[in-house]
Amino acid sequence: MKLSTRCRYGIHAMFDLAQNVGCGPQTIRAIAERQMVPEQYLEQIIGTLRREGLVTSVRGAQGGYMLAREPSEITIGELMRLLEGPVLMADCLGDADACVRSGQCPSRLVWERLTDCINHVLDGITLQDMLNDHKEMTRAE
Repeated sequence: MKLSTRCRYGIHAMFDLAQNVGCGPQTIRAIAERQMVPEQYLEQIIGTLRREGLVTSVRGAQGGYMLAREPSEITIGELMRLLEGPVLMADCLGDADACVRSGQCPSRLVWERLTDCINHVLDGITLQDMLNDHKEMTRAE
């Protein structure tokens, strides 16, 4: 399983917004520079996050984007499903017609359990957890 750049960049952008909670709206340009993400691509990703209610926008000279919820209320699983689609280890888990063996596949149980475990972990990590971990990492340096 490999994550798309859209998903990785989206998580980086949301982490950046979480780091800047209380600092006012953040511009796309500032986020892109800090996270080393292409500005035009980030604009598309932020648009999706705004439409889905994870970020809010502020217009005007001092405008930009902010988290719509607290960092502790936004999970990485939620972000990944929004940006990447369902996290499934095999196509047949999302579409029974994807494989002719889907009803009698001996490995289906393995893929179901693995998918459940991955989603459980992703849903257990919030942006606040990332902030806390980052703070610990930078202290250790």
